[in-house]
Amino acid sequence: MKIENRTELKEYRTECQKRQRAKCRVLICGGTGCLAGGSDKIYQKMLELTKNDGNVSVEFGAEIAHTKVMKSGCHGFCEMGPLVRIEPHNYLYIKVSPDDCEEIYQKTICEGKAIERLLYHMDGQVYASQEEIPFYAKQTRLVLKNCGHIDADHIEGAMVVGAYSALEKALFEMTPESVIDMIYESNLRGRGGAGFRTGRKWKQVASQKEKIRYVVCNGDEGDPGAFMDRSIMEGDPHRMIEGMMIAAYAVQAQEGYIYVRAEYPLAIQRLETAIHQAEEIGILGDHILGTNFSFRLHINRGAGAFVCGEGSALTASIEGKRGMPRVKPPRTVQQGLWAKPTVLNNVETYANVPMIIQNGAEWYLGIGTPESPGTKAFALTGNVRNTGLIEVPMGITLREVIYDIGGGIQNGKKFKAVQIGGPSGGCLTEKQLDSKMDFDSLAKIGAMIGSGGLVIMDENTCMVEVARFFMSFTQRESCGKCVPCREGTKRMLEILERIVAGNGKPTDIDELRELADMIESTALCGLGKSAPKPVISTLNAFAEEYREHIEDKKCKTGVCTNLRQFQIDLDICKGCSKCARNCPAGAIEGELKSPYHINQEKCIKCGACMEQCPFKAISVAR
Repeated sequence: MKIENRTELKEYRTECQKRQRAKCRVLICGGTGCLAGGSDKIYQKMLELTKNDGNVSVEFGAEIAHTKVMKSGCHGFCEMGPLVRIEPHNYLYIKVSPDDCEEIYQKTICEGKAIERLLYHMDGQVYASQEEIPFYAKQTRLVLKNCGHIDADHIEGAMVVGAYSALEKALFEMTPESVIDMIYESNLRGRGGAGFRTGRKWKQVASQKEKIRYVVCNGDEGDPGAFMDRSIMEGDPHRMIEGMMIAAYAVQAQEGYIYVRAEYPLAIQRLETAIHQAEEIGILGDHILGTNFSFRLHINRGAGAFVCGEGSALTASIEGKRGMPRVKPPRTVQQGLWAKPTVLNNVETYANVPMIIQNGAEWYLGIGTPESPGTKAFALTGNVRNTGLIEVPMGITLREVIYDIGGGIQNGKKFKAVQIGGPSGGCLTEKQLDSKMDFDSLAKIGAMIGSGGLVIMDENTCMVEVARFFMSFTQRESCGKCVPCREGTKRMLEILERIVAGNGKPTDIDELRELADMIESTALCGLGKSAPKPVISTLNAFAEEYREHIEDKKCKTGVCTNLRQFQIDLDICKGCSKCARNCPAGAIEGELKSPYHINQEKCIKCGACMEQCPFKAISVAR
């Protein structure tokens, strides 16, 4: 069917609500992480168990319940996947296997009872309801509200929760100018990293004399450990599409492009499905809902180049050229895709737009901070108890995120640092845990939100190796167009590799700072300018650790292989000789039934002795 007008849209939404009216819903996480853990097998098993039961004996009211099994998007609690949510009880079952399906069907679907062993446990407490789990209770999920709660493969599920109602309001109750004004007044800032004011960008595009304009979505998401945009595209693609359509109406564009990295096949598949379904019912295409507004969407697959997250490199890639930044001005708002004015925002930014249009700028300004309103999605990873996808108000502290939502550091270890903002961000220490997480507050302490990656590190993390890792990534991903980035990052990486290999020189720290200053001052694009941030932030906060590596030839965490020193505890060693027999360098000396010792000059740092010792007498010297 084709929806021709506003009335038919309302009727279609009502029909969707009727068809989706199941008393019991089984939502199996279909996000990438849970699929890797076997959630597709759980999905198939639940389908088998319920296929012959149009009426399942579960009483939630006067009626006999009908069960729907759906594959949802990412629930966010990735550490605990595969996840299964049972509605209307709101049970969230964690680490589910296909072997659990029959018990879920019999006990929960048919009898309405919770299976305690599958519920989340923390500090002796059992959490039956998903909303009660501390990981979720401390969040404010607005952009991610529907992820994990709707069938991501069917437009009907999105329609039930209000998809395209904001577009409807914009088309029939607002002018393009008033849409831009509302986004401007809301102070929505780009969630892709820079935090540029979205309404200002839209105003600049709308003011151009050139009438052919484009709307582009950056779904490349190249930061290591970041998966916020991917989860939105997989779990609620219509929200992002609706945001792009509202942007297109505001600037009077008729064509849009979604740039998605090819490594996101599920996101691409669900976007393709969403676009096709929207076209089928007339939400996308010509004369949408009987108006003069027409809009077409296309998907462009990126090759996974980090530099294509930069605006001019991204548009060049869509055009079929090599993805490389260009000198600015002119900026993308003036000459972007095919040298035409272009609105370029990332996935999360567009996903914020519908609810701003629906609820108003004042409502949005009431969330977060005045200068950074709204919420921000983060990928919480590393040495923290609860990893996954979170959404919190701007202005929340790092301490709240790590300890209240993340549950604190794994295995009772001490917190050491958090890398925020990915390769373009900086490392923050315990002294900065009460810093507010918003654009301006983080900028003041030498960090940035970036796309939203949060990597938590414990006391056993070597910060010099962390700096080397991020510099290795940045150098490898440099497009090579400008000398400061191409050669400067290479020189910085060489120095860092020398330090972690135990060959550091006293002048290395000064050279790193000089190179960083040169790159920050002269690199062509923002990615190049921010490349030294992880190095400089670790140098500032952990200078002693660098000096230990260089002067003492020691890595106290034991991470840097060439700087490890193995030691044998004489009180524990039984003199069994197993370590000596397995040492490839003949570095372990001693006599049977007497404690052995390691000749450090011969030791090649392989760790074979520690692996072979049956009494745990060998350790890395701290």
